[in-house]
Amino acid sequence: MALYSEKVMDHFRNPRNVGVIEDANGIGEVGNAKCGDIMKMYLKVEDDIIKDVKFETFGCGSAIASSSMATEMIKGQPLSEAMKLTNKAVAEALDGLPDYKMHCSVLAEEAIKSAIEDYEKRKEA
Repeated sequence: MALYSEKVMDHFRNPRNVGVIEDANGIGEVGNAKCGDIMKMYLKVEDDIIKDVKFETFGCGSAIASSSMATEMIKGQPLSEAMKLTNKAVAEALDGLPDYKMHCSVLAEEAIKSAIEDYEKRKEA
């Protein structure tokens, strides 16, 4: 069995939604000290719908693929749905990750939730 699925390799080689949203109204950054991966998510939210999402990830192929897939899964979604995204859903959408790489999908989930929380704080201010 191959270590990584074709979907993981595709999202690693051709990541979707890479970059920065200059006028983002929600930004989340998370990292894993153990492996050194860092993810930063940028959201552009209008009427509680994620109109655009971009990411910057410093990390392994699984981290990049997880970031890419997670952004694809939440783009166009209401914030309430995006908040429900789980690392397991990201890993399943990638047709699985090796057990020792599951933390990458956890980072993607945490980065999205951090960006949404940042958006909510900015909205209150």
